[in-house]
Amino acid sequence: MVSSSHEAMHRIFQEAPGVFTRTFRTLGLPFDDPVAVSLLPTDLTENSPLERRVDTLLRFDTAEADSGFLLAVEAQSKKDLTKPASWAYYLAHLNAKYGVPAVLLVVCQDKNTAAWASAPVDIGPPQWPALTLRPLVLGPHNVPAIKDPVTAAGDIPLAAFSAITHGKDPDAGAILRALAAALKTVDEDTTSIFIELTEQGLGTAPAAQIWRDLMAVDLSFFRSETAQRLRGEGRAEGRAEDIILLLTKRGVLVPEEARDRITECTDLDTLSVWFDRAITATSAEELFAGE
Repeated sequence: MVSSSHEAMHRIFQEAPGVFTRTFRTLGLPFDDPVAVSLLPTDLTENSPLERRVDTLLRFDTAEADSGFLLAVEAQSKKDLTKPASWAYYLAHLNAKYGVPAVLLVVCQDKNTAAWASAPVDIGPPQWPALTLRPLVLGPHNVPAIKDPVTAAGDIPLAAFSAITHGKDPDAGAILRALAAALKTVDEDTTSIFIELTEQGLGTAPAAQIWRDLMAVDLSFFRSETAQRLRGEGRAEGRAEDIILLLTKRGVLVPEEARDRITECTDLDTLSVWFDRAITATSAEELFAGE
């Protein structure tokens, strides 16, 4: 029976596919950032009684015409000697079906399983292997342990993935506290998604109780008027920064007086109007025309 922890380990890539490219960029293995990501059917069964189903399957389309790829994500909780044959089938089938290069990503919550999954597997006789399986593996050995709330707030999906991956670590509590603090800075829908994913991903690990205790205290904050006000202020601050950045990128001078007026504004409707004007404005003063 598939556990909720298993589901969360691969579902996070459905919710936030960019976690894949950002994580491997920090590991020195750059993939092009996607301009579009498509969730594909996970059923790889052909006309055969043997059912084959990958956990998550995504198509990454990038700016470069020939650099797109398929990402097959498998959550692995323990060593399973039957898996490499299935993984090799997945990759061969996907390549034949879609005509697009496929990458296998295995996500693990313990170092021993990650070490096993990372080892290349030759398929074929030892004197001439027909192919070699080389999965990418993410686990406690290479996923950063994000313990700083500011860093966590900068990338909520990666912070949640870090918490799930390190759920069995002695310092899991510090990672979970950073994530809980970071979730106070985002909207309620995003918060709900990553609260649920984190709880599912931790499964029966001792850290799951730490997370439940944190949420028992912090959920009152997430639902409060103060939380809604702070999230609104955060969105306004981000919108103001976008306006200034847009003007700067277009070569429009932003005097200190105009900059202060933009950054001090907390009304999202007004900031939206200014942002629209910033797209074509030739001076910062044009943003405030008629006001």
